[in-house]
Amino acid sequence: MVQVDSQALGWQGVARLNYALAHGQCIPTHTYTRAPLRVQRALYPEGQALCHTVLVHTAGGLVGGDRLAVQLTVEPQAQVLLTTAAASKVYGSAADCSAAQTVEIDLAPHSCLEWMPQETIVFNHAHYRQDVRVKLAPEAIWVGWDITRFGRSARGETLDQGQWRSHLEVWQDAQPLWLDRQHLVGGSAPMHSPNGLGKHPVVGSFVVAGCSIIPEQIAALRQFWPSGQPGDIGVTRLQSGVLCRYRGPSTQAARRWFVAAWQHLRPHYLGRAAAASRVWPR
Repeated sequence: MVQVDSQALGWQGVARLNYALAHGQCIPTHTYTRAPLRVQRALYPEGQALCHTVLVHTAGGLVGGDRLAVQLTVEPQAQVLLTTAAASKVYGSAADCSAAQTVEIDLAPHSCLEWMPQETIVFNHAHYRQDVRVKLAPEAIWVGWDITRFGRSARGETLDQGQWRSHLEVWQDAQPLWLDRQHLVGGSAPMHSPNGLGKHPVVGSFVVAGCSIIPEQIAALRQFWPSGQPGDIGVTRLQSGVLCRYRGPSTQAARRWFVAAWQHLRPHYLGRAAAASRVWPR
């Protein structure tokens, strides 16, 4: 179970959500939230078997000392798409008073969770850590993306000071399918290096884990990136899935490419077409 730091100075937001399939409908069987997190009512734009959930951060952003803890459990055969109502903002704070979000996901056999939050904007001087741990039962599928902008680029802001950490783990039968560790210090050389951000303010990852992806599908994913589009992409075949990376100037470009990849792959891993969430920017 996600643990909440009772000694933290800021908000202690919690969301614990369970889903199950009952009489052909995927329903939330347990919903517990604590401010500033809450969830909107269940939505079914793709039919009763797949539940769309929108997670809302009512405080508008994270400041130093804030802790968010999200725990998601999906029972056998249930299918869920979870997104957020708006971009997440992480404001500046002192180094000894960081903000953090922890997400724990537990998927039962033959279940599927699509974890697709809107982008995170890390302001200058922000100190932020995000941890995502996914446990897959046999035949379970997890799909997730993460898009992060460093600094408010429209205002000419960059991440000159502060730091960002991202730890993501996907496990199945006590074996790691994918482990990803990222750490960026504001103003450091990797922000400018071609082996790091290459002076770009946006990075993103899109992952499908728990199913095999054939080489022809890998080649197709690369073709969805428009020729001449600013930024760089990469597609990697994982042990049991696929990883798409983006580095560039635009959260919109990253999202468009990830949505195209998702729409291409979803009939393969879920047997149905993909319908974009109504809260995503058009």
